[in-house]
Amino acid sequence: MTRHTETIEVITRDQRRRRWSAAEKAALVRKTYEPGMSVSLVARQEGVSASLLFTWRRLDREGALVAVGAGEAVVPASELAAARAEIAKLQRVLGKKTLENEILKEAVELAAAKKWIARSPLLPGDDQ
Repeated sequence: MTRHTETIEVITRDQRRRRWSAAEKAALVRKTYEPGMSVSLVARQEGVSASLLFTWRRLDREGALVAVGAGEAVVPASELAAARAEIAKLQRVLGKKTLENEILKEAVELAAAKKWIARSPLLPGDDQ
């Protein structure tokens, strides 16, 4: 005769989302890499979902957890994409204006050369 027992957890108060600091996230990620530990085991021990730990591990590989811990300014990816698009647009406009400037310089040089020729005195034999 075997008995199976189930544990039920009853939550009696409202719980807010837990905010994890960058140091706490990094510590939990390091813990998942320790010998004999797994993401699932650390998640159960710390009361964190395994998917969240996997996300933190990916962010750690990409260096995102380090950037936050270093005290650098963090901007949303959408703002970064918008800034890059604006930079590309400005570079295109700058390229067009540079080309226009070069064309105008050539036109001024050409006009100056024509005026110089038109104002030079006639040499003998030019009046023919």
